Amino acid sequence: MNKEELLKLYNSDLEQLLEKASKYIKNEVEFCSLINARSGKCSQDCKYCAQSAHYRTDIEEYPLISKKEVIKAAEEAKTNGVIRFAVVTSGKSPDEENFDKILGFIDELNKIEGIRSCASIGILNEEQAKELSNHGLKRFHHNINTSESYYKDICTTHTWKDRLNTCKLVKKYGMELCCGVILGMGETIEQRIEMAIELSEIEPESIPINILMPIPKTPFENYNNKIDEENILRTLAIFKIANPKSIIRFCGGRMKLSDKNQELALKTCVEGILTGNYLTTTGKSPQEDINTLKKLNKNLRKV
Repeated sequence: MNKEELLKLYNSDLEQLLEKASKYIKNEVEFCSLINARSGKCSQDCKYCAQSAHYRTDIEEYPLISKKEVIKAAEEAKTNGVIRFAVVTSGKSPDEENFDKILGFIDELNKIEGIRSCASIGILNEEQAKELSNHGLKRFHHNINTSESYYKDICTTHTWKDRLNTCKLVKKYGMELCCGVILGMGETIEQRIEMAIELSEIEPESIPINILMPIPKTPFENYNNKIDEENILRTLAIFKIANPKSIIRFCGGRMKLSDKNQELALKTCVEGILTGNYLTTTGKSPQEDINTLKKLNKNLRKV
């Protein structure tokens, strides 16, 4: 569908829109989880981010954690039904020393039966993408965050095309791609449609949907009401319709939706959940998510 068709659909009756999206989902939900393996002091000026060194937020900052801590967290996540576990680090790109350690993390994660290794470590060059693939990384996470037309209003220290290039390298070297967005940063409805179309061209296996949780002392600290629940649901549905083969995944900020609307989304367009806490914000516990799936008669996806 082109932009005009998707925009018309976006503005159609909500119930009918969700019903249309529901034709593309399965009756199972996939859990993933992450560990914030290095926090803060990022050189980039993304206006939403608590970890940017450009803003004086109150988050905890620390260097790369140990391999032991990563594996312990992955083993615990596995007991909660998680099948994908991500190592996430702050910063534009990994430096050589940390990159070598991260490769070691991936080697160990790949030894855990039932866990598929994931990483989100910033913008990659070709050699790094090749090395990650050689070490058996299953999936790389790298969001476009917003539409290309709006990106300059979100970040000035790198470009939307820098992010796109990393996505292309991930696919070039045979890894799966997790690539999504952050809603509620002041984008227009048309730009949400643009995101859906851009993602359909990138073809990620997973599309994580984050909803902005305004962080004090960032430029977006007062952006609490940039998107309401109905428009979140409409966007989720459009993303699923435009990307029928991709898993639409609840990520950070889903607490902006009521429990009722989270359940409605899981019935109609969402097939994945980043469960537990996120990088600098909190979510639901895995047991709460498991209870929701039982209530909805949804199956928890296994490896």
